[in-house]
Amino acid sequence: MELKKGLSAQHAATVVPENTAAAMGSGDLAVFATPAMVALMEHAAMRAVEPVLPEDATTVGAEMNVSHIKPSGLGAEIVATAVLTAVEGRKLTFNVGARDAEGMIGEGTHVRFVVDRERFMAKVSGR
Repeated sequence: MELKKGLSAQHAATVVPENTAAAMGSGDLAVFATPAMVALMEHAAMRAVEPVLPEDATTVGAEMNVSHIKPSGLGAEIVATAVLTAVEGRKLTFNVGARDAEGMIGEGTHVRFVVDRERFMAKVSGR
């Protein structure tokens, strides 16, 4: 396999007190937090391409442009989907979305870059 348009994956989570807006500081209500939705979408994107990357490579998030269009309460099951829509060298662009049992709760685009794990971490640690 190779990095090509159409690769996709899903990642799911249940709304629990720890991933609500009140707990994460993005609001004060017991609803699924936007940062939690974004993380779910990022995880789906990461998983979409993970099987085709070399062992020494991973992806890192660089840009997220999403709308959180509907709240989800405690106990709701959220499923995020990411579909690879463009490959430009190391730059990967995904369409992302999240749904609960009642329909779409968020959607947008996400950009990730393929990086060498060791070189990336060397930059972080200043080596």
